[in-house]
Amino acid sequence: MKFLTWYFYNLDEIKEIVAAIKKGDIKPIYFLMGEEAYYIDKISDYIEEHLLDETEKGFNQMVLYGRDVSIDDIVSNAKRYPMMAERQVVIVKEAQDLSRTIEQLAKYAANPQPSTVLVLNYKYKKIDKRKALYKALKKDNVVFESKKMYENQVADWIRRVLAGQDYIISPKAAQMLVEFLGTDLSKIDNELKKLKIVLPAGTQITPEHIEENIGISKDYNNFELRKAVGSRNAVKAHQIAKYFAENPKDNPIVVSVALLFKFFSDLLHLHGMSDKNPRSVASALKVNPYFVNEYLDAARNYPMKKVSYIIGVLRETDVKSKGVGANAIPQGDLLKELLVKVLG
Repeated sequence: MKFLTWYFYNLDEIKEIVAAIKKGDIKPIYFLMGEEAYYIDKISDYIEEHLLDETEKGFNQMVLYGRDVSIDDIVSNAKRYPMMAERQVVIVKEAQDLSRTIEQLAKYAANPQPSTVLVLNYKYKKIDKRKALYKALKKDNVVFESKKMYENQVADWIRRVLAGQDYIISPKAAQMLVEFLGTDLSKIDNELKKLKIVLPAGTQITPEHIEENIGISKDYNNFELRKAVGSRNAVKAHQIAKYFAENPKDNPIVVSVALLFKFFSDLLHLHGMSDKNPRSVASALKVNPYFVNEYLDAARNYPMKKVSYIIGVLRETDVKSKGVGANAIPQGDLLKELLVKVLG
């Protein structure tokens, strides 16, 4: 597993944890920590749903919340013996609320109750790996660190998740989801579930499917805005800006500016590259090879000097969009003004 790209590591490690549980290799403590809550919930939910059968859960499964309990409460519950069952399950949700006292769990972690499975959902934080708790947990328990994805990794994650469920998604459709939902894997997963309800396995998910079932316009979105700007298609860019102005809640200018800023920053990087082979460009810019030609065409349309100027304009627009020196200017007008400067 150490050779896997790290943002797939989470997914593969989850499969290993679940596979071990299915085989009966169940650890006394599952300490689930890190920035990406989605993976933590996946493991915790699996244990909650599958470790005990329905007749055992009533007496032998409990869910606690970090804000309501102390470490002593958790240990006291963990030390109980199961009733008419092989084991009990104690799940502590929002365990990060105990961050100030979490090290007090070290003594229990060093000698956990063998008939208890203790699950701690320690979201958005990590414990100190130099301290006693981590060292005790590493002996014969599961310590899972859920890492946050960068935006340029999420489309590949979507593709891989769907491939495991016998679906294919086009690069543009995946990018539409990322543009609209960002890096929140829980939100993305919810939208994918909607698609799987209406589309049979084996379907290739297209931009049309995204538009029809999720409500993201396939023609008027930030992905298409970037494409229009990159190709210097002023008519299309201004049509999109008009649509955004009419639907400001779904298309905030700060998102458009951030996307365009990254795009032109990547173009600046591209201009500085000596090797402009598509594979090299995709690797250096960390973009899907499907979109490399879009970047190469844009680099031809925007010389380095123009790119530097546009980056400055984008910074000014970003400041104005946040209300500094432009309180009275509607966001739609700000975007139109930006496009005039960029495409002029």
